[in-house]
Amino acid sequence: MPKKILVVDDERPIVRLVQVNLEHAGYEVVAAYDGKEALEKVEQEKPDLIILDVMMPQMDGFEVMQKLQANPKTRDIPVIMLTAKAQDADVFRGWQSGVTLYLTKPFSPFELISFVRRIFRSLEEEEVEKRYEI
Repeated sequence: MPKKILVVDDERPIVRLVQVNLEHAGYEVVAAYDGKEALEKVEQEKPDLIILDVMMPQMDGFEVMQKLQANPKTRDIPVIMLTAKAQDADVFRGWQSGVTLYLTKPFSPFELISFVRRIFRSLEEEEVEKRYEI
């Protein structure tokens, strides 16, 4: 069963670009176009990973992260923050919010896929270690 990834961005062309590349790499993709919809989709779809923009209507990516981190059911979902906000203060705030990776736009879809694969590989290794208490 393929891993499910939620892509959240108010720019539909960005969502489509990420979606096409992730699906080509074998992942199932669900889309949301603002922070409020993202939280609804997290509850409905139970994604294995979230790719999240910062600047969105209704609720920005930092607010979404705050809500995800506050919920025991969602705090362990890996999040890649994919955003045009590249100032040091923004990157720092992203890391403080609990993101797994902070990636700035413009971005390489191939690099994004590589990071997604690394995150899933790391999670699998952690599961094996827990199972065998390595």
